[in-house]
Amino acid sequence: MPRRKPVPADSRLRARLWIERAGAAAMTEAGADLLEQIEACGSLSEAARRLGFSYRRAWLLADGMNRRWPTPLLTTVTGGRRGGGAQITELGRHVLSAYRDLQLRLEHFLDRSTESFSRSTRA
Repeated sequence: MPRRKPVPADSRLRARLWIERAGAAAMTEAGADLLEQIEACGSLSEAARRLGFSYRRAWLLADGMNRRWPTPLLTTVTGGRRGGGAQITELGRHVLSAYRDLQLRLEHFLDRSTESFSRSTRA
């Protein structure tokens, strides 16, 4: 019987969480980060800069999220004399809050599960 390697004390279970609608990602970690930055600064381009995203990546991410929900998660206004802007909608705030809450619960579950897994593999 092959010997199992012991799990190092610094091992952790990891997972990625996303929400799918109609078979496509409707909320991801990157999408949640983008919404948070838009909420903080009110600008899609500034949010992209803060996250190290290209403007195109941020725009495609925002557009994709908006297309996958019944109503948009964010709205944008094109530039003009006072510049453009972006704003999170009420649905956007709700989805973001629910997503972040679920992430925290998942991380807590994985932390507890890692402890059980580490104990059970020390034999």
